Amino acid sequence: MTGLRRLLAVLTLALATACAGGTPPSPGADGKDTARPGAGGEATPPTGRAAPGEAGFPDARSTGPRVPLTPHSTGNMTVRTDGTVIKGWDITGSLDIYANHVTVVDTRITSANWWGVNLRPGYSGLRILHTTITAVPGKGPDNGGVDYAVSNMGTSSVEVGWCDVSVFGNALSMGQGHIHDNYVHDLVPFRNAGGEWQHTDAVISGGGGKGKLIIRHNSLLNPVAVDRGASASIGLFADTGHVSDTVVDGNLLAGGAYALYGGGAGATGITVTNNVFSTRYHRNAGVYGAVTAWNPGGSGNVWRGNRFSDGTPVRPEPAD
Repeated sequence: MTGLRRLLAVLTLALATACAGGTPPSPGADGKDTARPGAGGEATPPTGRAAPGEAGFPDARSTGPRVPLTPHSTGNMTVRTDGTVIKGWDITGSLDIYANHVTVVDTRITSANWWGVNLRPGYSGLRILHTTITAVPGKGPDNGGVDYAVSNMGTSSVEVGWCDVSVFGNALSMGQGHIHDNYVHDLVPFRNAGGEWQHTDAVISGGGGKGKLIIRHNSLLNPVAVDRGASASIGLFADTGHVSDTVVDGNLLAGGAYALYGGGAGATGITVTNNVFSTRYHRNAGVYGAVTAWNPGGSGNVWRGNRFSDGTPVRPEPAD
């Protein structure tokens, strides 16, 4: 319900702007409705391309399988054997994990389900490495109403590293885990069976997790238009409880209504350091700004070294 209210708020603002016959002003990092000045004091228009300050982040060359692949038309495959290793497969289908210590490595997954890989409650030790995870837009139950490349439904950590992830609306969904060195890009907007736009986030956490969430050195790109459901590059939302014990370090963030939702007023133990907020889609990284819902007074919360592509520091808006 909280997620629905968030999406409706974004769509309402976009609709109001459209009715007024204009484009919404992009607030600066200080929350004012002004374009962030570029060199020479001019507003820097988005180009859709990487800026010089964005070099060295994961892309198609550094992610995905490293070995030749063998086709496997698995359909929606259930894994029930502890210690299973899936390597070198080109999967047409999805993986539903009811087992411990499963590893998916050097594989490609093309799913028509609402997930690519899903870890069920009560199981642990899932690792997904050097894998491409993509989908057929709008497929799966409820016309793909909400979908996830990797979904952690359990209470244990999941590692996702060096993966090339695209299409899925909420690409990497987990309250705890280790997300590193991934390239998340080309998320695809679509309407669910109820006619609502799927909201899109490169990484999403609903809060209430018991373990640590580490998001480090990823390219997290959300090019979706705000009136088609764009939410965030990283969305730390208090949908199921307070957000806590989360590290966001050294990532490239671009797109969304805001590039980063910072957890809200109750968030604690959130460190956001050394991230680059890209202006490739919007002047301020997100449509309405780089960051919102940041709690500067929360115990253990740290904001340090975050900047736009041109080196300008990013200053967060406080949480409501």
